[in-house]
Amino acid sequence: MTEPSAFRSELRAFLAANVPEVLRGRPVLMPAEAAANPEPADIIAARAKYLSVMTQRGYTVPRWPKEYGGAGLSADEARILQDELDALRLAPALLGMGVSMIGPTLLVHGSDAQKQRFLPQIASGAYRFCQGFSEPGAGSDLAALRTSASLDASGQRYVINGSKIWTSGAQHANWIFMLVRTDTSNKHNGITFILVEMSVPGIEVKPIRLLSGHSMFCEVFFHDVVAQASDVVGNVNGGWTVAKTLLGFERSGMGAGGVGRRAANSSNELVVLAKQAVGEHDGMIADGGVRDTVAQLLLDELALTLTIERAAASRSATGVAGPEMSLFKLYQSELGQRRDELALSLRGSDALAWEGAGTSPQNTAATRMWLSGKATTIWGGTSEIQRNIIAKRILRLPS
Repeated sequence: MTEPSAFRSELRAFLAANVPEVLRGRPVLMPAEAAANPEPADIIAARAKYLSVMTQRGYTVPRWPKEYGGAGLSADEARILQDELDALRLAPALLGMGVSMIGPTLLVHGSDAQKQRFLPQIASGAYRFCQGFSEPGAGSDLAALRTSASLDASGQRYVINGSKIWTSGAQHANWIFMLVRTDTSNKHNGITFILVEMSVPGIEVKPIRLLSGHSMFCEVFFHDVVAQASDVVGNVNGGWTVAKTLLGFERSGMGAGGVGRRAANSSNELVVLAKQAVGEHDGMIADGGVRDTVAQLLLDELALTLTIERAAASRSATGVAGPEMSLFKLYQSELGQRRDELALSLRGSDALAWEGAGTSPQNTAATRMWLSGKATTIWGGTSEIQRNIIAKRILRLPS
């Protein structure tokens, strides 16, 4: 038996023995969704067990080094892990900006002390991060941000004043990574990247209610908030460099990680839905038009996955995501909207499900995903911004 086969067999046995079967096919609910529509106690307990056993194995962040809470898996082993989770229709045990954005960024730019302090806590889900980038006057032109951070007389603390907007999950986070202005004389080179604990005095969070029925985004106000100078990531006034690294990981995560949360709209689920909606003939979707639509979506997903894997292998030497992440973010966000539209059309009148008697968790989740998915071509940089980055940094087109 080859080594990959042995790893797969051992992993398959571990998952079968330790992951509650009730989670199969259930998408992960974001905190705001769970708050609006709490899951039954047995599901909550099952999720807690799933997270615990995966954390013990380092499987919440499988590629991270073991010393930081990861499993130290190779790219091939990580792919096998994802294959086995997909086979069981299991969403990831842990999602969020910690594992997908700030954690990978700390691996590149963090000090040894920051890595040792933050990464294991992120890997276990103990530290839940939100992102403080956009401001009312600094969205697409992020470098125009004005939230200020002034070093106090001790030289050990910064005092922060200003506000952020569209801060996803701020009401559920216990840390925020944010960009602050530490030099008003230089637009890009006057920005610093800093980590701030959300429980410190002076932070006010106001959720923004959305069309989907829950508050995912927030306004966050900072009134003389004290942050530690030791929590600056990278160099003072060098935050733009750190931010570009993080945005690369954000866009990479949108390209590679979006499917995991969407267990209800996964490729296998779409095939099952299509057979239920239009019938089955010789094991295939009976309607040729629907069959072609589903097949094209599956092929597009496969092509995206393989391209992301190829790009990941090419950047393994530096660990830094490049401008090609804009391609992945652009394609995945639009592909995800196509997937959700198809899932709703296959569900027919069940797609009208929202809440109350007669609704199922799967149909409700699919409908809410379709609504929340409308934002994916806006957040993390709009599709227009991604096309500009692709034109300038990949195609080298003139401004």
